[in-house]
Amino acid sequence: MENFNNETIDTTQLPKFEAVEFSVLHSNYWKVILINIIILFLILGAGLSLLLFYNEDLKLFVVEISALFFVLLLLSFTFSRISFKKKGFAFRDHDVLFRYGVIATNTIIIPYNRVQHVALHEGFLSRYFGLAKVEIFTAGGSSSDIEVPGIEIEQAEKIKQLLMGKIQKQL
Repeated sequence: MENFNNETIDTTQLPKFEAVEFSVLHSNYWKVILINIIILFLILGAGLSLLLFYNEDLKLFVVEISALFFVLLLLSFTFSRISFKKKGFAFRDHDVLFRYGVIATNTIIIPYNRVQHVALHEGFLSRYFGLAKVEIFTAGGSSSDIEVPGIEIEQAEKIKQLLMGKIQKQL
């Protein structure tokens, strides 16, 4: 214990993750988001129409209910667009970063030595547009720690191979 050293770290000299150049999601992913929103609101609109058609009491509020429906639709488009623009990812020598958020911007940083598993998923719409989602898992959880959607399938495969190579080097 006589050689024990516990020096103070100058936190002003630490590298800043904010300076990292984040890659943006593929532009086709915005189309996937739009189609999902449209499908959701078509289903909600159909259900609301049936409810208004069969419920005499609600027919008095058709204008208010319709206005609320379109306000929710507009808010969904607006917040989805902001979320799409804020999302980004970066792979550095020792870690992976994912930035997301609407009101507050969050950044998740996972060192490669914590990565346990990597999965690649393609949804129906994403596959149509040639996109995939990379899921990165760390120890101690059943769900992924980072999900990076909207990546071209070829790039997603390369990312998966990069991460699998980092995992293999740890073993």
